[in-house]
Amino acid sequence: MALLDNPALDETNFACCSIEKTCREKFWKRWGRRKHLLKNYRVKRALTFHPRAPRLISLRLLRDLYLMDLVQLALSPGVLAELKRSAEEQLLARLPQLPLGQKITLARRGPARVAGALLADGHAKVIPVALDNPNVTEAQVLRVLSREKLPTALIPAISQHRKWSVSYNVRLALVRNPLSPLATILAYLPEITVSDLRELAAPGIVSENLRKYLQAEVQRRMRTGGRGGGRGAPAEDSSASKPE
Repeated sequence: MALLDNPALDETNFACCSIEKTCREKFWKRWGRRKHLLKNYRVKRALTFHPRAPRLISLRLLRDLYLMDLVQLALSPGVLAELKRSAEEQLLARLPQLPLGQKITLARRGPARVAGALLADGHAKVIPVALDNPNVTEAQVLRVLSREKLPTALIPAISQHRKWSVSYNVRLALVRNPLSPLATILAYLPEITVSDLRELAAPGIVSENLRKYLQAEVQRRMRTGGRGGGRGAPAEDSSASKPE
């Protein structure tokens, strides 16, 4: 604590102190009141990332972090959930002002929420990169597909993606989405369970034209004894009994 009152203390000394994990919270609170030291970015970053730094100080300082430091903070396993979420909020707030190159970098390496926002943003060069992001989950893809307004490039990119195009729940969401091409939907129908087909064929879920195809597929399954169409079950020829 006496060290903090030494006028010779500078950011180099802080870098040494920040390695120490056992300093008490009172020590870091006093660090946070040293405004002349907090002008230094190295100090801000070290204090924000330190596991014993006071939460309020870290929340205040993360607003000044560089883009990729915010990404690292949001993805670090030992960081408080509140800090992670605040880092993600900072990233989301900066998205509209970012150049394309930085958006592509975020799409490749950013947290799931940020990648999802970039998918919804819809730039053709960003979408395939965001879909390949290892942090993106099925839930995030489904959340994006549930939006009312989607960019035109998103549906084809998902339906042709090597990972997401084979996900049953994603296929179901694509069948439900009014922007999905009919050819894509018809290719998925043999793999959709009868119970899901019936649910989708209820009035008001999909267009009337698509309802006819769904009902015809259910009737075909009934005639064949319900074989096929389950998750992982062998698909049958979907060309039979298509509505006129």
